[in-house]
Amino acid sequence: MIAALGLLLGVVLGLVFRPEVPLGLEPYLPIAVVAALDAVFGGLRAYLDGIFDDKVFVVSFVSNVVIAAGIVYLGDRLGVGGQLSTGVIVVLGIRIFSNVAAIRRHLFHA
Repeated sequence: MIAALGLLLGVVLGLVFRPEVPLGLEPYLPIAVVAALDAVFGGLRAYLDGIFDDKVFVVSFVSNVVIAAGIVYLGDRLGVGGQLSTGVIVVLGIRIFSNVAAIRRHLFHA
């Protein structure tokens, strides 16, 4: 529940203050958002499964964002940033859809 409230608060604050992202960080923002969403849906799934731990959630959230951005940064330095960005999005997208499917099964007892 705290993850959903944090996500909602972050969205509202972003809409109100409209922060500007520095040009050098723009390629990493979508990757960071998808990595953060993966952690949020994973936390929600863990909560519904009764195994949620707030410390694990925070570490997962931060490490997902840092590792995903780091992979894209490394790809940019190697000249293959687009390919690694696509790979990160595909992997995290699969994880997000897997977590959403588990959440749906849990909520609808299917």
